[in-house]
Amino acid sequence: MRAIRVHEFGDPDVLRLEELPEPRPVDDELLVRVQAAGVNPVDTYVRAGAYGKLPALPYTPGADAAGVLQDSGARVYLSGSLSGAYAEYALCRPDQVHALPDNLSFAQGAALGVPYVTAYRALFQRAKALTGETMLVHGASGGVGLATVQFALAAGLTVVGTAGSDAGREQIAAQGAADVFDHRDPLHLRAAFDTTGGRGFDLIVELLASVNLGDDLTALARHGRVVVVGSRGAVEIDPRDLMNSDGAVLGMLLPNATADDIAEAHAAIGTGLRDGALRPVVSRELPLAEAARAHRHIMERPALGKIVLVP
Repeated sequence: MRAIRVHEFGDPDVLRLEELPEPRPVDDELLVRVQAAGVNPVDTYVRAGAYGKLPALPYTPGADAAGVLQDSGARVYLSGSLSGAYAEYALCRPDQVHALPDNLSFAQGAALGVPYVTAYRALFQRAKALTGETMLVHGASGGVGLATVQFALAAGLTVVGTAGSDAGREQIAAQGAADVFDHRDPLHLRAAFDTTGGRGFDLIVELLASVNLGDDLTALARHGRVVVVGSRGAVEIDPRDLMNSDGAVLGMLLPNATADDIAEAHAAIGTGLRDGALRPVVSRELPLAEAARAHRHIMERPALGKIVLVP
């Protein structure tokens, strides 16, 4: 089979297309014929060697994919695999395989795993989001951001989003967000804050804390919470801003979730897919051989939905 392999950590050029033996399942393992593999920002951090937990070399990247079970032909999406998702086949544990509804494409299925579990965990397991609250998604046009918007709207929250491109803002508005702002505008947070009538946000989901966290703390309502989902470095904050709101900053890293947390998230994803509340957005499909291009794209351009690789 064809698969992307990484023999050394480094820039995107370390992603190489190779021929490997087809995986052979043992015991209760499942073999999935991959039709689309999702590309996540965390994939780029791991490939660069800039992540807390790194795989042994060589490895095949990727956690998210969609395809068919080799033994039954059932349509499934993956939330992790034993062998890596950037490949024509992926070997999985049963708990990593979930039913993919017929009304979703394989590309949409590949957009589900990390983004939607992250969104659910941030909103409901960490921040304890409640119906009627007002939320800001700071960087809402990427895979996690759009998933967060969809989950929040389905739960009855008022959603305000930001993005750095016209297309991204249009996509957020199309989901049903109450207001959308350009986070390249130095005054965007003040304008977003004004939409709350000066009360502030009950919840802020932050996709780039290294840039925004200090300002986020000035925009919280009383007892407001910031959930840090993404960051690319250090940031300076004034703790008095947090004191003024009796607020809280919550960290979130998906590998810290328990098996029960993950199972709960996938149950919620299944419900949302069936009732139409969750609609994965795919921005671009690229051939598997262009994995390096996908990694460059995801880090260098404004986020807009999910990039997938097609074997």
